[in-house]
Amino acid sequence: MTTCLAVDAVTQTGPLERDDARLRPLEPQKRDEFERLAMEHLDAAYSGALRLAGNPTDAEDLVQDTFFRAMRAFRRFLPGTNFKAWLFRIMMNLYINDYRRRARRPRRAEDVDPSDLGWAGLAADPEACALQQIEADYLHNAIARLPDKFRMVIMLADEQGLSYEEIARIMRSPVGTVRSRLHRSRRMLAHRLRGYAREAGHLSPAGITT
Repeated sequence: MTTCLAVDAVTQTGPLERDDARLRPLEPQKRDEFERLAMEHLDAAYSGALRLAGNPTDAEDLVQDTFFRAMRAFRRFLPGTNFKAWLFRIMMNLYINDYRRRARRPRRAEDVDPSDLGWAGLAADPEACALQQIEADYLHNAIARLPDKFRMVIMLADEQGLSYEEIARIMRSPVGTVRSRLHRSRRMLAHRLRGYAREAGHLSPAGITT
């Protein structure tokens, strides 16, 4: 994804902006602040959109729409609060109300490169890198196959690092529900990853690390 182009696209005045009489252009200082925050969180927004949408085409559109909505609503953003959490609330609303219902194509885990989700290989050794890629692919596939509500909470908590309280506001659920859902998500994921570990020979059938 070309990050500069994505930010440029949402900060330029386009047809929607001109046609909406209720929208006033942001003051230069506000616009500069928005562009700074947008650039700071663009990679996280794309990785989150990719996790939700399941393919790069819809993910890029979701990011574009998210930043456009965020720019229009930026006067309501409270300085000093978590811009990332605020941005993801906009993204989740867009995904739930629009993208999930009109997905261009079925979700397929193989459409997504795990490195676009922020999982870069750390090993210098080629064999170790290959093993890390296989493990990252399996983890991505396991998460991608979780039901929506469990995949969302894993993405927000474990991939984006948001707090229970922030996730609760985004998902409009009590904190207790978020905790419970995250616990169930991790258990489901752990069960699937144990299956991979056995297949790869990391675990014996009894569950003992080899």
